[in-house]
Amino acid sequence: MAIKRPPGPKGNFLLGNLSEFGQDQPQFLADAIREHGDIAYMRIANMQIYILGHPEYIREVLVTQRKSFEKAPIDRTILGKFLGNGLVTSEGNFHQRQRRLAQPAFHMKRIKAYADVMVDYTEDMLASWQAQQTRDIADDMMQLTMHIVSKTLFDADKITSSGDTAVSVGDAIHVLQGVSNRDYRRGMSLPNWIPTKDNRARNAAVKTYNATIEQIIAERRDTAVNGEIQDTGDLLSMLMLSRDEDGSMMDDQQLRDEVATLFAAGHETTSNALTWTWYLLSQHPEIEAKLHEELDRVLNGRTPTLDDLHNLPYTLQIIKESMRLYPPAWILNGRVALEDVQIGDYTIPKGNVVWISPYAMHRLPQYFPNPEQFDPERFTPENEKEIPKFAYIPFGGGARVCIGNSFALMEAHLILATIAQQYQLRLKPNFEVVKNPQITMSPLYGLQMELSKREKTSTSVVKELAFS
Repeated sequence: MAIKRPPGPKGNFLLGNLSEFGQDQPQFLADAIREHGDIAYMRIANMQIYILGHPEYIREVLVTQRKSFEKAPIDRTILGKFLGNGLVTSEGNFHQRQRRLAQPAFHMKRIKAYADVMVDYTEDMLASWQAQQTRDIADDMMQLTMHIVSKTLFDADKITSSGDTAVSVGDAIHVLQGVSNRDYRRGMSLPNWIPTKDNRARNAAVKTYNATIEQIIAERRDTAVNGEIQDTGDLLSMLMLSRDEDGSMMDDQQLRDEVATLFAAGHETTSNALTWTWYLLSQHPEIEAKLHEELDRVLNGRTPTLDDLHNLPYTLQIIKESMRLYPPAWILNGRVALEDVQIGDYTIPKGNVVWISPYAMHRLPQYFPNPEQFDPERFTPENEKEIPKFAYIPFGGGARVCIGNSFALMEAHLILATIAQQYQLRLKPNFEVVKNPQITMSPLYGLQMELSKREKTSTSVVKELAFS
């Protein structure tokens, strides 16, 4: 008996939906589930794909029936060359063990200790800014978050014999990301021994990255006291100190893989979230004005601290709404059914692929009325409670929800508050903003913005404005 397939966009007899999908991948998926229902079917060549568009169906795949799925081979192959067997790529018992070992590094008490680093590094960046400059804000946010994650992950403002550690690791990771992005566009990754241009670049970047991280790990082991690694306050210390239930620890290969994963995810996603936030604010001056009012009222011209964040709720609402419209992780890794799986009214056959797209889910009007509108009010405490779980998934969900989500939100919150208090950013006239959906989603041509210095408004002036 033939398995009934859900409706979906029509495609070419041979290649399926490959051509249309390639034109605007995020929007294609959003249109598919908006037009065809809670589950839509598409085909790319011989790959049978089911796109989920209902929160409960996403829960089924990520939580209830997650053992019936595994990550798609193409994701494990491409990302495995980039991230090894870290948290993003590992599966099963090994992933659960790694998650247990990494979790203590992300306890809230630990994360809060990094707030001053985030603000200080942002202030250092602002010291190089000048009014009336035009800057590529996408690049600025990338550099800023790269240095923050380098400092918090492995205390990398120390200069090692290999030079600037943050730059060495950052450059290697960017090469690996670029090659991986091109592999995804090709739909395959050739074996590393084949001497293509991309493979040569990838192999050189892996060599540089491994040498740099191995040196850092060796230095930590050399400074151990009575065999005990010293806690230097960074995430690597916690990863090296963490022990599983049986007393085992991560070996050097596991440490390298997790550092690569955390470094890549820890700055690429946050920098893109901030970049899209600056773009949206520049297009909505009325929302920007409310942001400035909150910052001026709460901070009164001083640098924000961790303790200020609970008094800056609108600032956080802006970030959450920006991540709704432009989630950096616009699509989660594909899941392959290990057996026939019932989801809603349909059976997903063994070997077929399930796709979950935060970009597509976040644009469904049944969960987000007027979904194309930038409206931070969606994320007031009262309104946020009404959003179904798994309808808003910028960090994924279930057992594989992003381990650094609290770190990323705190970082974006502090950076936005620090910069917006001092500068107003406006999109350069006639500059074209185009989505670039690769492993993460960034603006294709960067984001050229003009800087205007803001006068720090005193509390008395804010009160006069409020009552005028």
